[in-house]
Amino acid sequence: MANSFQLRDPAGAKYSIGVLAYITVTYFGGWAAMFANNWIINILGMLACAHGMIIAAYLLHECGHNALFKDNKDNAKLGKVLNWITGSCYGRFEDIRYKHMRHHVDNCDPVVWDYRSFLKRHPVMEKVVKAAEWAYIPAIEIMMHTMLVFAPWAIASKRDQRRRVLTVVLIRGALLLAVLLISVKAFVLYAVAQCVLFTVLRFMDCYQHNYEVIFNLDDPDAVFPHRRDFEYEQANTYSNLLSHRYPWLNMLVLNFCYHNAHHQKPILNWYELPALHKEMGEKVAPQTLTFWEQARSYHKHRVARIYAEEYGDDEVTTSLKEGRAVGVDALSFLTAF
Repeated sequence: MANSFQLRDPAGAKYSIGVLAYITVTYFGGWAAMFANNWIINILGMLACAHGMIIAAYLLHECGHNALFKDNKDNAKLGKVLNWITGSCYGRFEDIRYKHMRHHVDNCDPVVWDYRSFLKRHPVMEKVVKAAEWAYIPAIEIMMHTMLVFAPWAIASKRDQRRRVLTVVLIRGALLLAVLLISVKAFVLYAVAQCVLFTVLRFMDCYQHNYEVIFNLDDPDAVFPHRRDFEYEQANTYSNLLSHRYPWLNMLVLNFCYHNAHHQKPILNWYELPALHKEMGEKVAPQTLTFWEQARSYHKHRVARIYAEEYGDDEVTTSLKEGRAVGVDALSFLTAF
C-alpha cells in the first residue's frame, strides 16, 4: 500500500491534489446546495455540481491515458470513481479507455452504435430529438448515455456485462429515487446539471478533429488508412481555446482545449499542456480556433449536426470562419461504445 497512488509527476502534486479537492467540494457541495430552501443557492449548487462533473470527466480522461499515477491500476481505480461522479458508470472505465485509445492510435472516431439509422427507423423519436436539439437540450447525448444501460442487450460485445449493468442500475436508480422522493427540485436540478455536462463536453468535442466516424469499434480486422499517421493526426486536430487573452479560463475544461498539444504528448498532464502549446508556436497556430466562431457554428447547425458524419470538405478553421462547419455529435469519450 505504501507504493499506491504514486504520482507520475510528483512536482505537480499541488495541481493533482487541488483538482481532486475541487471535484469533491463542487460535486458534493453542489448536491447539498440543491436541497436548500433558497433558489439562488439552488442554482449556484446546480452550476457547482455540473462543473464538478465536467472536471471529473476530464480528469477521467487523464486517467484513461495513465497520466496521473505511475501504476496503471491506480489510474483505473480513480477513473472508476470519477465514472460514477459523471454518471456514465453504466459503461466500464476499461471500455472508455479502449475506445479513446483507438481514437488516438487509429486517427478516426470508431463507434459501435449508429444512432442516425436508429432515428431514421423511428420518425416520431426523430421529431422529438430535432425539437429538443433546436431548444438546446442535448438529446443525442442523452440517447447515447441511455444506450449505455441497454447496450448489453443490444450490442453483442457487451452481453457479458448484463449483471454488472443491472447492479449499477439498481444502485444508482435507488439513489436517484431517494433524491426524487426527498426533493423533486433537487432531482430536476441534477438533471439540468447533467445536461450542462453533456453540452460542455459536446461543445468541446464538436470541432477538435476532422476525423472520419467509423462504425467498426468491435471489428478486430478493420483497416484504418491513417493509423499511427502522426502528420495526418496533427493536421486534422484543432485547439479550441476558450480564451487566448486569459489562459486561466481554459482551466474551466481542465485545459482539454489545448488539443494539438494533447495529441503531441498524450501522457502529458493537463497543467503542462499550455506550455507545450506555446512551445509548438507557429506550428499549431493554423490549427487554433476561436471561441466565438465555434459558438456561432455550434448554434447555427445544432439541428443539422444530428445527421452529420463528417465536418466538411475543407479544414475546420476556414469553414468555421465562414459559418459552414457543422461538426459531429455523439463522440464523447464517456460513452463506451
